[in-house]
Amino acid sequence: MKKITFVAAMAIAAATLTSCGGAGTPSANLKTDIDSLSYAAGIALGTEFKDYNVLTEQFGVDSAYVNDFIKGLNEAASAGDDKKNTAYYAGIQVGSAIKSNILPNMTRQFLGDDSTKTLSKGDLLAAFVGTITGKETKMTKEQADSIQKIFQQAQQQIRMAKQKEENDRQKAEQWAKLDKENAEKFAANKAAGEKFLADNKSKEGVQTTASGLQYKVVKMGDGEKPTAFSFVSVNYEGHLIDGTKFDSSYDRNQPAQFGLNQVIAGWTEVLQLMPVGSEFEVYIPQELAYGPQEQDKIKPYSALIFKIELLDILQ
Repeated sequence: MKKITFVAAMAIAAATLTSCGGAGTPSANLKTDIDSLSYAAGIALGTEFKDYNVLTEQFGVDSAYVNDFIKGLNEAASAGDDKKNTAYYAGIQVGSAIKSNILPNMTRQFLGDDSTKTLSKGDLLAAFVGTITGKETKMTKEQADSIQKIFQQAQQQIRMAKQKEENDRQKAEQWAKLDKENAEKFAANKAAGEKFLADNKSKEGVQTTASGLQYKVVKMGDGEKPTAFSFVSVNYEGHLIDGTKFDSSYDRNQPAQFGLNQVIAGWTEVLQLMPVGSEFEVYIPQELAYGPQEQDKIKPYSALIFKIELLDILQ
């Protein structure tokens, strides 16, 4: 039998609580087919709650307190079907859901997996009640949305940083394996790239960063600079050090769009130095490009030359 979801369980429970009457748990009275069907449905619901630990996992009921659960169930089932009782017991269900499910989930959404931090239940309930009753709250919906967006973006950056760390680890393992296979075979290619960069760094206008990346400013823009997690639009053209062109967005007549954490390390670094509107000529050592990997026309250990125009920061 398929495990019911939290929302489905709430809906079933709500239907049960608002449709039953009588004092205490009713005794079975199987006189009609509908009576039998109702009893069978109760067996199915009870089995699902029992077999899949719905009370424990989705409602947070400790198994030692099942009798208290039955007491609350009987109290709710015995209440009349008037709107006042319906609203009251709905409030109990929503309050329980906030405490056991909604608050923990929202905490993870906004604060991540840090067990030392949690959203304030009191503040959340105060804002929740104020909102649904139409009372004045301490911040507008727009301000609340802005705060949530800031925390969501922060968590996204944390997740992306963790993913990048894992990708870098996998890349290092792959490169170590390829290095054993290709180091001797493509030693001349690696040496040619190193010589090119050694000669190039002393040329007029060429700047070298701590990583060994080299670039020359063709045009300095006046827009914002992207961050390591920005999504950008660029035009570019790439060449090998012998002048062979291997790629060009100009030839496709379509700018490229990508995240800075999705490209080679040399691009990630240099684009963060470029305000929007800039055009740089970039000289990338093999270790900041594809290293021992082969990419179409790009042989292992190839130093690369790019013309890059940063057109826009999309997000």
